[in-house]
Amino acid sequence: MQKQVTQFLLENQAYLYRMAYSYLKNQDDALDAVQSTACRALEQCGTLRSTAAVRPWVTQILLNLCKNTLRRQKKLIYLPGEQLDLGGYTMPEPDDSLARQLEALPFEQRTVVQLRFYNELSLREISAATGCNLSTVKNRLYTALKQLRVNMKGADYDE
Repeated sequence: MQKQVTQFLLENQAYLYRMAYSYLKNQDDALDAVQSTACRALEQCGTLRSTAAVRPWVTQILLNLCKNTLRRQKKLIYLPGEQLDLGGYTMPEPDDSLARQLEALPFEQRTVVQLRFYNELSLREISAATGCNLSTVKNRLYTALKQLRVNMKGADYDE
């Protein structure tokens, strides 16, 4: 089983990094999450029952690590912008882009949307990766899409 997990990790490094980066929005944190995922997957590969379940299993490990990182970051205290010396750099004005609207969704809904459209997982793979029922995954996806549609129309992004 270790051989299959190692092969998956080697072949899907970019996929794992993109997924981690889409959640953490920080290159260093994303690289740390991918590295920790590889370590945990290799340590725990004996608990994996089927080689067909490698992708959702590793994805679930990565998602859990990303969630833990985000929880830890909530406990950090950031200085207000006026206390930072930006060296002449001015922050761009935020816009109401799709990415910003996606960030406004609850974590569970955002996770399903990112896995479905950014990582191109099937609903069954998302169900396995998140540990939720298929019907729960569908409900979260459709609720999130409906909310995104409402938010985008409210921001004058009519189709």
